[in-house]
Amino acid sequence: MQVLVTGANGHVGNNLCRALLARGYQVRASLRSLQGEWKARLLNAMPDLELLELDVRDGAAFDVAARSVEVLFHVAATFALRTGSRQKDEELLRDSMEGVENALRSAARQRVRRVVLTSSYATMPMREPGEPPATEQEWHTDPRVPYFRAKTLAEQRAWALAGELGVQLISLLPGSIGGPGFHRRTPTVELLECILMGSMRFGAPRANLAYVDIRDVVDAHILAAESRATGRFGVFNDEAPSLRKLADTLHEIDPAIPKPPWLLPDAMLGLLPALEGVHARLADSPRVMTPELVACCRGKVWHLSNARARTALGWAPKVSLKRSLADTLAVLRALRTAEGRSTPGAARREAWEQGTA
Repeated sequence: MQVLVTGANGHVGNNLCRALLARGYQVRASLRSLQGEWKARLLNAMPDLELLELDVRDGAAFDVAARSVEVLFHVAATFALRTGSRQKDEELLRDSMEGVENALRSAARQRVRRVVLTSSYATMPMREPGEPPATEQEWHTDPRVPYFRAKTLAEQRAWALAGELGVQLISLLPGSIGGPGFHRRTPTVELLECILMGSMRFGAPRANLAYVDIRDVVDAHILAAESRATGRFGVFNDEAPSLRKLADTLHEIDPAIPKPPWLLPDAMLGLLPALEGVHARLADSPRVMTPELVACCRGKVWHLSNARARTALGWAPKVSLKRSLADTLAVLRALRTAEGRSTPGAARREAWEQGTA
């Protein structure tokens, strides 16, 4: 079967291409540009990959890429929580909207059998503590975080176009993705890097996130392509771990990573972006928090269910949180070493490999 994967250099796209090739698919994959290291990197790792240049905002080029394709995996997207300016926020939204518009229209023109759209759990609403879990029938309505807004509006546009054009669409809503197989950092990886570098040594904010390992996300994409199901499917672990649990688990993997002594008072949440900025300068770590993100999450939790994906797709998370974080940590340490940057303590890989997965 011939498939097209957009965004082959991303965490999802890269791992998805590998898995599809291993299963015998003919994989055509796209990059925004073939200049630079990515073309050689991908072809060296996957010599059977058919690689092409595609700016997903270019409808004519998308038509060429989608010829003779049975399944289109539209993975390409900008994942950024900190854009730095209103202009960048608008570019993020425009890129997302134009990408899905061209993906759906090209799929219709080229008679692609099925489109699998990689969306995000950020398109689902947060809950007050104690409320029932959000469902795939609901949408995120807080527009303050540009990335949340862009993913939500883009997926809504995809569904409108699918109905208008008669395209068979299925969308996956992965949680925050960890695990191996990345060559550049996502905001999720940056959050874990912050914890690695000691950002929670004085306490953890009262917040959580839906989490899932990249290997489980890839499995969900392949099940979605091979299924007859349509609609939206949340793809995340059974439990949405708190930031404190993430830090505690990383500490279990490597005791050199500071364990939060307590939860920070909610009154301090507004100070997190500034405090993180100070820590970033002192510890050579990334910045993730923004005032908009803090305001959006204040007093709310991610309370979600993966029941629909389990029932309709036959999907279930297989990689434990500890295993996934350990594998993420190993890649992060290797990246920082290659960049000439320090990390605290030893990796302790043997210890967690002999522990429970």
